[in-house]
Amino acid sequence: MHTVLEDEERLFQCLCSGANGYILKNTSFVSLLEAIDNVLHGGAPLSPSIAKKILQSFRPVVASRLQYHLSDRETEIVKHLVKGFSYKMIAQACHISLDTVRGHIRNIYAKLHVNCGREAVVKALRDKIV
Repeated sequence: MHTVLEDEERLFQCLCSGANGYILKNTSFVSLLEAIDNVLHGGAPLSPSIAKKILQSFRPVVASRLQYHLSDRETEIVKHLVKGFSYKMIAQACHISLDTVRGHIRNIYAKLHVNCGREAVVKALRDKIV
């Protein structure tokens, strides 16, 4: 694939459809010729930024959680948010008070840089926090 597009969805769609490589159009002509030769000899050339995106997709969930500095308890609460639990249900499941849940939620929102539960759930799923 020779393209200007770097978004992950299109990248993985192309690779799953059988692309033997993924080279961005900002690649030099010499590097493009090397990439074509590489494919002809069984290789799978990737632009460096594309290779980085692919490698990042295989990083363990713990890395994402640590990136945001979430504690084990905060991660547990995020998991409950993803399941659709209310604050009251989270309090019961974690054996903590409702006020403690609210405190953890405030901390989670600050660490994830979000303003509501929906944004937290989207970020948790997108960044593979849970």
